[in-house]
Amino acid sequence: MNDQPIHHAAADGYQQAADTYVRGRPGYPPELDPWLRQALGLRAGRVVVDLGAGTGKFTARLAATDAQVIAVEPVAQMRARLAQAQPEVQVLEGSAEALPLRDASVDVVVCAQAFHWFASPGALDEIHRVLKPGGQLALVWNQRDARVPWVARLDRIVNALQGDTPRYYTGAWRQVFPHPGFGPLQEEHFRHGHHGPVEDVLFNRVRSTSFIAALPQAGRDEVDRQIAALIASEPQLRDKAEVTVPYETAAFRTAKVG
Repeated sequence: MNDQPIHHAAADGYQQAADTYVRGRPGYPPELDPWLRQALGLRAGRVVVDLGAGTGKFTARLAATDAQVIAVEPVAQMRARLAQAQPEVQVLEGSAEALPLRDASVDVVVCAQAFHWFASPGALDEIHRVLKPGGQLALVWNQRDARVPWVARLDRIVNALQGDTPRYYTGAWRQVFPHPGFGPLQEEHFRHGHHGPVEDVLFNRVRSTSFIAALPQAGRDEVDRQIAALIASEPQLRDKAEVTVPYETAAFRTAKVG
């Protein structure tokens, strides 16, 4: 197993932003529940790994299927929040390249908001190792719907600061497919909205972004200023106590072969 270091943006940003992550990150659309049960076959008696589980935003959805859930997360602050929120879930320190699991021991591995961090042949080899024959790898991402003009403006504020941070929207993660240990990717999309106080769904969502959380205080203050200016200039946001940010959830799955 090849234990790769955590990307500096994740190591620095997520250590500081665990609380903000909990408050600012959106949930997932209800259509994912039947997808988890029917497409992935999650139910009592199955074992599912939440890889890169963070604070457990997706872990609860997995636990609701009655499958046995094992959460694997490399950042200690995130693990602590997850264990506190979901004491019934087994929480382990580990990474995609060094999973603390036996060969062929799990039915499904799910990476929610995570696979772009470790998309590599080595990670897929390790996931392949722990999956049972015919087991599935599932990749899930929430993405703001940048077809909406003000959302595109918000994305430009964020994306200008990403540096070398891996991101889902770039599509770079797709370069590790096809992989000889997995079949073709199957893809579905679901639209939903993140509704709530402006402080959470706009400011805290952006603050929870790894590379923004890792900025010095002056840099974080400047991002807040730019978001405030966007809100003041946008009739759909101005003077609103609560807003809805449109999202699209992309869900991919592929089965182990060989």
